[in-house]
Amino acid sequence: MFTGLIEALGVLTRREEADGGFALTIGAPFSSELVVGESVACSGVCLTVTSCDQDGFSADVMPETVAMTTLGEIPVGATVNLERAVRADSRLGGHIVQGHVDGVGRITARRPGQRWDEVDIEVDAALAPFIAYKGSIAVDGISLTVSATMPTGFTVSLIPETLSSTTLGSTPVGGRVNIETDVLARYVARAREFIAEEAHA
Repeated sequence: MFTGLIEALGVLTRREEADGGFALTIGAPFSSELVVGESVACSGVCLTVTSCDQDGFSADVMPETVAMTTLGEIPVGATVNLERAVRADSRLGGHIVQGHVDGVGRITARRPGQRWDEVDIEVDAALAPFIAYKGSIAVDGISLTVSATMPTGFTVSLIPETLSSTTLGSTPVGGRVNIETDVLARYVARAREFIAEEAHA
């Protein structure tokens, strides 16, 4: 489990394709502290460390992950958002993030302001019911608050810290981003499905 508070920026240094997926290596400032089997969120995608040293760590990416996320599109040399799994004795400063991406969104507009940027993101219509005004959402692994909703998307406001410390500060209009909706919204929706099924039984 993660919080959506980005711990560091890393660099994708290698990608090796295999069986529809690939193995990748990421340079990370905390890589010497990792152990094999540990979870690290890479731009919102939960990855399992397969090897690590002082320069970086490696992880395998399955075909399903390639299909559901942007990891297959990120070029070698690009920057990625990194977060290690939350510790049980840590404060939960963002929101509950699983690293299980629901789909890919696209930035459709950026409105720079004096103190923050407003960013519009378009998503698949199937995700819209799980996105609520003032609710939580993870975009490329970043815990954000929804400041407005549209039929096929939402708006977030990026404070200076987010702009300077994450990849969203430089992601352009048209850029694709990983979206994870609030897990609580997904459970509520599933519960409502069961209630509806029982009502029609």
